[in-house]
Amino acid sequence: MEAIEEFLRDRQEQGLLRKLMPASFRAAGKIYFGEKQYFDFSSNDYLGLSDHPKLKKAAVEAIDKFGVSSCASRLLSGDAEIFHQLEGAVAKFKNKEAALIFNSGYQANVGIISALFAKGDCIFSDRLNHASIIDAILLSGARLFRFRHNDPEHLELLLKRERKKFKNALIVTESIFSMDGDRSPLKELVSLKEKYICQIMVDEAHATGIFGASGSGLVEEEKLSPQVDLIMGTFSKALAGFGAYLAAPRSIVDYLVNTSRSFIYSTALPPSVIAVNLASLELIKNEPHRRKMLLSMAQTLRARLGRKGFCVKGASQIVPVILGDNLRALAFAANLQKNGYWAVAVRPPTVPLGEARLRISLSYLHNEEILNKLIDAISEIRI
Repeated sequence: MEAIEEFLRDRQEQGLLRKLMPASFRAAGKIYFGEKQYFDFSSNDYLGLSDHPKLKKAAVEAIDKFGVSSCASRLLSGDAEIFHQLEGAVAKFKNKEAALIFNSGYQANVGIISALFAKGDCIFSDRLNHASIIDAILLSGARLFRFRHNDPEHLELLLKRERKKFKNALIVTESIFSMDGDRSPLKELVSLKEKYICQIMVDEAHATGIFGASGSGLVEEEKLSPQVDLIMGTFSKALAGFGAYLAAPRSIVDYLVNTSRSFIYSTALPPSVIAVNLASLELIKNEPHRRKMLLSMAQTLRARLGRKGFCVKGASQIVPVILGDNLRALAFAANLQKNGYWAVAVRPPTVPLGEARLRISLSYLHNEEILNKLIDAISEIRI
């Protein structure tokens, strides 16, 4: 207990102590704490679909038909036709032979990588990949090599030196990185994958719904679907649902049904959630104006903050404003909150030391007027 108390004191002094903040209500791009209203710049509801009437209708109809729970894992009695409908839709959406639904992005990454790779294999991971990918690699027992962020040259140095020592090899990256909002150099990574006889896995969690002709993601936009072996993503961000998926060859999906512990030993998602995910796939294909407007707003915000002297990263709907010091980032967030803007400070270990930031997460629900006021509010802070 003494060690725990010391940990909490140290975190508090360094501006690293996290606390839960229960909201009372959230809708239409706003979040409420008690009676106070804020414009929400911290959610992943990128396309503003979380309150869409078609999604709510899909959920209600599924509850009326199936009830509120699946009541078992899919390998017992928790499976239903609606799961297979969603998996078929995802496979088509991602231009793959088959797909498998997982209960969350974390469970997907852990379950996929730890089942497909083991001791004697090696995995080359971008240094800024999500914690779930790192945990998955450690759980697998495969040898981990981390290449510098978005640096194919460093990756090739590692591949030249290490690849031949191992049986199977995987290159894994996010397509849009969740904290920096930048794009992976997918074409270069795919080229290295083919040159050094590896597989490649791309986590499209923050790209699905936003990029590509049909909103499928960056893999689609770069026309790389045939070359990318494993395409993973989530329903809980732009798609405004819940759960995650893998799109891959049928043999891989069949193998995971028999070996992936996070899939086998989890109660299946409620059918209402699956119905929402199905409906949202249709919405993003039928309403492309949402993603076009979203990316236009992000470009404007990034350019205007940059001209005002802020260090701004990214090339997506995620706009990080790098502030460096933890306490400075917390003070910026607190100032914005006083003015009605909910933009949370992100600090180590989620981001590297010295790179504490405001992670501004845009939504289709944020219009030009709101954006202008946010830019003014940020510019006026003197810390």
